[in-house]
Amino acid sequence: MALLRCNSCEHIREVENKYIGKTAICPKCSEHTLIHNTITYVKSLIKENINQNSKLEEKEQLVEIQIEEDASYTDIDIYNTDALTKPDQYWPIEKWFRKLQIQTKINQNANNTTGFFDEIALLIGNNFHTLKFISDQIKYNQNKHYKNVNIDLSKKSKIEIKQIKLFCSKLYEYSFISRYYDEQKEEKIRLILQTAPKIRSFFNGDWMEWFIFMKLLELFQNQNLNASCIRSLQIKFKDGQTNELDIFSVIRDTIPICIECKSGEFRGDIDKYLKLRKKLKLPQQQFIICAFGLTSDQTQGLSTMYDLTFTNEVNFIEHIEKIMHTSGMQDFDNPSSHYNLQ
Repeated sequence: MALLRCNSCEHIREVENKYIGKTAICPKCSEHTLIHNTITYVKSLIKENINQNSKLEEKEQLVEIQIEEDASYTDIDIYNTDALTKPDQYWPIEKWFRKLQIQTKINQNANNTTGFFDEIALLIGNNFHTLKFISDQIKYNQNKHYKNVNIDLSKKSKIEIKQIKLFCSKLYEYSFISRYYDEQKEEKIRLILQTAPKIRSFFNGDWMEWFIFMKLLELFQNQNLNASCIRSLQIKFKDGQTNELDIFSVIRDTIPICIECKSGEFRGDIDKYLKLRKKLKLPQQQFIICAFGLTSDQTQGLSTMYDLTFTNEVNFIEHIEKIMHTSGMQDFDNPSSHYNLQ
């Protein structure tokens, strides 16, 4: 049988072979269309599909070459750039998931550091034990829809007071709060909270992602590494299961690392992460739970108990360096910190 395939409405039906090469009127839209030999037509479709796949492979190879040449962070101001939102920056990550037949949905804005989320996140993370209670108090009051936060300074050391005041002034400068009052006589600070959804999300946990993301970028830049890194990556497995990964990185196209950021109660999620690690086919050392506030002994003990790697906000960089070293890469010095409140 021959094939009628309308170029206008894409209607398809079989007709007798005697009409091959003739023009007929489409019974659906009345447009004139050519009658094809079915075998010849199918061969042409296969050839076209092969050509399109070849072009796609060529494009992917070009992107990979571009990554090899341009993925270095040497000439990028990582604290103020939208360069990390470009497809060539996260292509190695997409390629890695494609090999596992896992779909990805990239949130490009999650890598845009032209705002001030990264600066405030670095302030909190680099001075976590001093500033944690302020971040937690802002989070609690925002979720309760309270309008302000009162910070008692009466039991703080002079160094802590200096750090806290500098932090609060930065919150006001970058519009993370609406007002900042330094009530020195009463030895307290009063903050009028910001209600914007992005600010609320930031204090509800996004700041940890920003901190880990920026510390990785500092490492990659200081060591001049070709590496791809992204925040808030959504993935979908073949079985339909979906997950959002806090931080995912591929270093030199060969070392995938997944980091989940946690503060407070994380123990109920351990089984979920064990299953996720296995589905991602990652070795234990490359699936990391960064639990802010844990001691080094706690992270070591939990890593021994479970087939996951636990770190805290201080020693996770040391663990990343260990992964790279054991993977045949050079030894690395600790990256210099940024935005320490000293």
